[in-house]
Amino acid sequence: MNDDSPEASLDMSAVLEDVRRHLLWQEDAAGRVLMIDAKAAAELQRLTPSLRSRFARPASESPQSPAPVEPRPAAVAEPAADRGVAQAPTRPMEAPAGAPVAAAAPTQRPPAPPPAARPGFSSPPASASRAPSARPAAPGMLLDVPPQPSPGAAPLPGAVDGERPTLDQVRRELGDCRRCKLCTGRKNIVFGSGNPRAQLVFVGEGPGENEDLQGVPFVGAAGELLTKMIEAMGFRRDDVYICNVVKCRPPGNRNPEPDEIQACEPFLRAQLAAIQPKVVVALGKFAAQTLLRDSTPITRMRGNWRVYEGIQLMPTFHPAYLLRNPAEKRNAWADLQAVMKVFGKNPGSRA
Repeated sequence: MNDDSPEASLDMSAVLEDVRRHLLWQEDAAGRVLMIDAKAAAELQRLTPSLRSRFARPASESPQSPAPVEPRPAAVAEPAADRGVAQAPTRPMEAPAGAPVAAAAPTQRPPAPPPAARPGFSSPPASASRAPSARPAAPGMLLDVPPQPSPGAAPLPGAVDGERPTLDQVRRELGDCRRCKLCTGRKNIVFGSGNPRAQLVFVGEGPGENEDLQGVPFVGAAGELLTKMIEAMGFRRDDVYICNVVKCRPPGNRNPEPDEIQACEPFLRAQLAAIQPKVVVALGKFAAQTLLRDSTPITRMRGNWRVYEGIQLMPTFHPAYLLRNPAEKRNAWADLQAVMKVFGKNPGSRA
């Protein structure tokens, strides 16, 4: 049958009308690519120019003025990119060899709606979008929270909520102490004496017999020598504060034992925290080694400035040691002169 016959034109007109509608539907639905099967492409090639112009797309439907894209129904699945899944690049459907394929028209996709416009999302509060981002906390720290003591660290005796204690609070906390075996042989607890706001503190080893009887530190022979040393430095005894590592007399004036020092040391440290002096003079190895956590012999430690909790500390010989070794008084006096310079005092007569 001749292709130019009226019957052929009529049959072809019906086919092409269906093809045209299908193509227009596909273009509107996909928005990018015209998908044409091989049979329809072959039929289009065989059309006469007059028939093709008869079924040409109207100018009103030209790709230059695309129709607005209708919002997708809620039932349509969201694109993979919106679901957090990698999306493969879009490729046009390949037509069979020899079939003409319409060029893909570049179109602008409407911007994705905000989360609140999609089903299943709730709109965030307005304040959340305007709130500035929080400043990151430093490692081991919380914002706007005061530093906390390290885990396991015992609070200072007498301290309230980590605040600096007073000497009265420390003494009340010590109470009628039974924390070590020294309590069984003592007569009095020897807490300390002097100016509670002293700039200079002397720390000794432990009470002797006279101190145990009177409840006051350094009142025996060693105490008399210490008083002379203090006065030679240009101070009065009431200007300074005097205390010991242990508060009870060791039997026979023996050296304090490690468990006794451990039981009493927190109260010594609390006393120094309450006073906050400018300088501490550690009298003898037990005072220096306990405060500094240093086992260096006093003969090598003395005369060298150290630091205890931000406080300058001068280790020197104990007065009792000086009574047994008078030749060392010269070295002790040199140590005290270094302390005097901190307070702007001139050396006086030697002790």
